[in-house]
Amino acid sequence: MKLYRGTRIRGRCSVVVETGAVERVFYDLDPRFDLVNHSPDGFEWNYRGSGPSQLALALCADATGDDAVALRCYLNLTHTLVARLPKGDWDLPQQEILDRVALIERILHGPNTLTGGQSFG
Repeated sequence: MKLYRGTRIRGRCSVVVETGAVERVFYDLDPRFDLVNHSPDGFEWNYRGSGPSQLALALCADATGDDAVALRCYLNLTHTLVARLPKGDWDLPQQEILDRVALIERILHGPNTLTGGQSFG
């Protein structure tokens, strides 16, 4: 499972992904401007807006590995998760994102919309 870590460094928001149980690997979260470009200035959180929407899209795409799911769910994820993250630093397990995305999919599209009715994770 992955762990997403948000930090503020000199006023800029940064999100790093930690993966690997035995040997840890770190990489910067891709903002996924190729899918939707809400915020060319990058990520933000703790409110509803363009920066948080960009973060929700990136988290959803990375955590699920499915761009179509990310595009369907990220706006709801902005309101239900990213807008509620603490203003400072935070850690977010991949499983929490997957659980919220699965719930959003069930609410919006019915129980059988996730890759043939299967859940993420």
